[in-house]
Amino acid sequence: MNASKIIATTALSFLAAAGAQAETYDGVHSLTSAASRDEVAAQAVATARAGNPYADGTSAGAQTFSSTADRAAVRAEAVAKAHDPFESLDRRAFYRDEVPAAYKKPKVSFTRQAGL
Repeated sequence: MNASKIIATTALSFLAAAGAQAETYDGVHSLTSAASRDEVAAQAVATARAGNPYADGTSAGAQTFSSTADRAAVRAEAVAKAHDPFESLDRRAFYRDEVPAAYKKPKVSFTRQAGL
């Protein structure tokens, strides 16, 4: 019993010693730049005046857009979709991603067929 406790304590101390390694401190690094203070200041001014290089369309101004769709057709389609109660259903909004049967479109056609 004592031997197993000693072995367990020794193993834990080895694990703790292995995990407690710290970084070494190299001190403050010296500055190694070939540019003078005036050159750096000139570069900073040029960069500040250049604008945002990561913005895609901000400096381009207003973009022109030409559409081939008819205005009345687009409006009619928008009105039809706005009045369709099933258009905005998202199955992720329901329990287990299943739309309840009360919200599903009917699968049976209600048009009358001529009886022959």
